Amino acid sequence: MVEILRREYRDGCRNRSNLERVLESFRLRSETLPPGEGRTLTRAVRPLAGYPDLSAGERQHRLVQVGRDLVRLASPSGAEPTPGRTAKAARPPAGVATLNLRADVQFLKGIGPRLGGLLGNLGIKTVGDLLTHFPRRWEDRTRIKPIARVKHEALETVRGRLGSFREKKPRPGLTILQAPLSDRSGTLLLTWFNQKNVLKNLRPGMEVTVYGKVERTGFGIQMTSPEFDPPQGPSLTTGRIVPVYPLTGRLTQAWLRKLQFQVVPTYAPLASEALPADLLKREGMPARADALVEYHWPTSFPAHEIARRRLAFEELFLLQVQVALRRQELQQEPRAHFYKALDELLEPFLELMPFPPTGAQRRVFSEILKDLTLQHAMNRLLQGDVGSGKTMVAAFAAFVAIRNGFQAALMAPTEILAEQHFKKLQELLAPAGIRVGRLQGSMTRKAKSHTYELLTNHELDLVVGTHALIQEGVEFANLGLVVVDEQHKFGVMQRTVLRQKGRNPDLLVMTATPIPRTLALTLYGELEVSRLDEMPPGRQPIRSESVSFAKRQQVYEEIRQEVRQGRQAYIVCPLIDENEALEATAAVEEARILGTKVFPEFSVGLLHGRMKAIEKEEVMETFRKGEHHILISTTVIEVGVDVPNATIMLVQDADRFGLAQLHQLRGRVGRGSHASRCLFMGNATSPQTQRRLAAIARLSDGFEVAEEDLQIRGPGDYYGVRQAGFPELKVADLLRDIDLVELARSAARELLAQDPELARPEHRVLRQHFENLEAKVAETVH
Repeated sequence: MVEILRREYRDGCRNRSNLERVLESFRLRSETLPPGEGRTLTRAVRPLAGYPDLSAGERQHRLVQVGRDLVRLASPSGAEPTPGRTAKAARPPAGVATLNLRADVQFLKGIGPRLGGLLGNLGIKTVGDLLTHFPRRWEDRTRIKPIARVKHEALETVRGRLGSFREKKPRPGLTILQAPLSDRSGTLLLTWFNQKNVLKNLRPGMEVTVYGKVERTGFGIQMTSPEFDPPQGPSLTTGRIVPVYPLTGRLTQAWLRKLQFQVVPTYAPLASEALPADLLKREGMPARADALVEYHWPTSFPAHEIARRRLAFEELFLLQVQVALRRQELQQEPRAHFYKALDELLEPFLELMPFPPTGAQRRVFSEILKDLTLQHAMNRLLQGDVGSGKTMVAAFAAFVAIRNGFQAALMAPTEILAEQHFKKLQELLAPAGIRVGRLQGSMTRKAKSHTYELLTNHELDLVVGTHALIQEGVEFANLGLVVVDEQHKFGVMQRTVLRQKGRNPDLLVMTATPIPRTLALTLYGELEVSRLDEMPPGRQPIRSESVSFAKRQQVYEEIRQEVRQGRQAYIVCPLIDENEALEATAAVEEARILGTKVFPEFSVGLLHGRMKAIEKEEVMETFRKGEHHILISTTVIEVGVDVPNATIMLVQDADRFGLAQLHQLRGRVGRGSHASRCLFMGNATSPQTQRRLAAIARLSDGFEVAEEDLQIRGPGDYYGVRQAGFPELKVADLLRDIDLVELARSAARELLAQDPELARPEHRVLRQHFENLEAKVAETVH
């Protein structure tokens, strides 16, 4: 099967081997194996379901993923079998638990305040935190090779008899220990630098297993700084699948591994079982304690995969129950604001619009009107690609609320975006007699106080602002609608605080960052989802191209020609070391060079994150008016900046940006009726960077970009899982575990259909889990 997948990959993923038929045959053969093995193999190939309907990029990604999984399951070493012996590792032995899982980690034997502090830097505060401090990868050290067969520069496990030690001190502060290790096939030389403690554990004549990187030279075979287990101790680093943990500062892998070898089997049995017993039984999953031990310290790769899926399912199930509870809670909270004459409000709003709405906008207008007739508040997520007309939808929702006597608030993540929304909404709604105001952190205390007063007295209908909207002192007379733009930049806390400024107001959250389906199901299941999938009339497609630094002068000439024709240009500088001060310095220097040496005949503006809000707005206003021909900017223009006359963008060092961010930046051009171009300049130094730059040049649809980004980066904390108010996914992989997402979703719905309040005794642990989570959120909000 692996060979068929390799051939399909080499053939360009064109499905000429009729993969669906091959998979069906593979499934039938898997059914003849023992139940556990057959199920594991069938699950491994499941991501290839519907292969003919997948995009080329998705086919490629899934072929690699399934191929890796099958290779790993077929051979414990995750590679082709090689001559040698395979060690069989036992589970680590459990000790006697003397603490509970909430106890401070420093009270474990041998830890104390100093080491406890270092563990705290890893987020490990309690004994229970150690159980979920999972390895970031595992190394297979079970296959013991004959010394004669070890490969140059490979990491190998060998076993043999130690010869005599030789100690050398070539200079002060450097001690070299060397000893030969021999088996029936040959000898290699073990070398340690400044590790005299080796002599405490090893003696000439001992049988010992070592693991390390092999070097074959003209003088023989050598292994430098090999890892080994003392002959009298347990097998932690050799002869088994060994965990590799995330570390910090002064903690070593060997120390943390030893601690986890003792703690995990001893304290895992104290971990509460959140999954209902009948669910575990139905899905054939192991108990949480067994899964934790097997996941940290695998006895085999198939057993490890079973443990991984069980823990991943638990994470996804808890997420889905949380989402379903939130949705249930929102729908049970009665509507506080009632609307009338909704059908009569659409036409007056359409008369205010500068152009006819797209079919997609009309559809979303209808969805919003329908939401406002329900017995519970609106909770809608609006996804729309860059430039798809989300602001008009927000304006419509605000118009409807205001015409029914309520106030509306729109919160944006940056002052530039808030200012732009304010101008657009004022221009659109002021002719209808709607009073639009703004509230931003950079405003003077006096200006803020005046706005507070207007809001309290209902002398403002719509306020547009940043985080300043959720500060103390902001009170509304009758807040009926909350709109949150670029919602992934805000956590659930900020949304909650803004909603608390009114009595259960309707909520519309908007994003230009498209959310792949698995993430939408997982993270935003409590929200109804609308999608703007048409561009407003007159918008020209953006031609994108990936170029090398060698073409820099040619690109500058293209910008010059575009500006001479009366258009304007953006040049975006990279983010340097996540350091805003350095980034600003780089942008200032770049603006100086481009303004004086490259484009001396044009007016060149500069925009960066260290500028004050009023300075940023002045620069943007000058650019909007056409007084600056070229704008040098850092990524502060990523979101929402709208200058229709800007038709060409150069993104320098594009290899430093993520795919989603490149797409957001590209959205700053193509906003008028002129043809636009975006040039991504960078050196693709890795296959991942090559794929990213090729993808951004090829793809224009935001949802395709999002799917590709998810495949390239992997889910990790894509789209801010923690930002959305959910716990981090430590085990589940939203690409690999699509089947588990669906399974968890249906299991969560089934559970809540039977016990919506989680009141049954068997759901006590589950209820406690969510009560604790709620308390944490409430504590953060207040």
